[in-house]
Amino acid sequence: MKNTKEEILKAYQFRHACKVFDVNKKISDEDFHFILETGRLSPSSFGFEPWKFVVIQNQDLRKKLLPIAWGAQKQLPTASHFVVILARKKEDMMYNSSYISNFMTNIQRLPQDVVNVKGDFYKTFQESDFNLLESDRAMFDWASKQTYIALGNMMTAAAQIGIDSCPIEGFHQEKVESLLREEGIMSGDTFGVSCLVAFGYRLEEPQHEKTRQTMDMVVEWIK
Repeated sequence: MKNTKEEILKAYQFRHACKVFDVNKKISDEDFHFILETGRLSPSSFGFEPWKFVVIQNQDLRKKLLPIAWGAQKQLPTASHFVVILARKKEDMMYNSSYISNFMTNIQRLPQDVVNVKGDFYKTFQESDFNLLESDRAMFDWASKQTYIALGNMMTAAAQIGIDSCPIEGFHQEKVESLLREEGIMSGDTFGVSCLVAFGYRLEEPQHEKTRQTMDMVVEWIK
């Protein structure tokens, strides 16, 4: 157990926001499938998995993303794998949507009586607990928050097998979504772009050691 803890913390120390990757080193199919699997198995609110992972390996499409993704200028040309994480919008995430109904019945395989009870809880949660029905943006932001759970898990899993990553929010959301629609990757109003993430192998070691606030600055115990 001690060794496991040490290995996990070692991976956290290893991980950093890698800006430039070694273009001559590619992640194997097996290793990248493992990274994606940790995203797929990630938890989400009510277990409704409001995400989709679009792996952009097409170099022409990466070049089209460059002018509208200012935070990925070095990562797009050099990353072994580049992922656009999509979050589902209100159309799908509403308590009475066909997506939610199908998910409970055919993905979670819940009996109808459980579907009814869970559906009622979900309706109350959206209407009053989190006030998600007040705007389309509120619903999308709630779904996007959950994609960051998958994002974090994928980056940590990558670090544990010696693969670097960089999460990216530096992009023009509307223009990226427009490009993905033009390319036939997105259609309708089902998804929006939550974040981007690049994976690969670092070209150079970080120039600065990892800095964080101390434990007592970020943790408060109420006893």
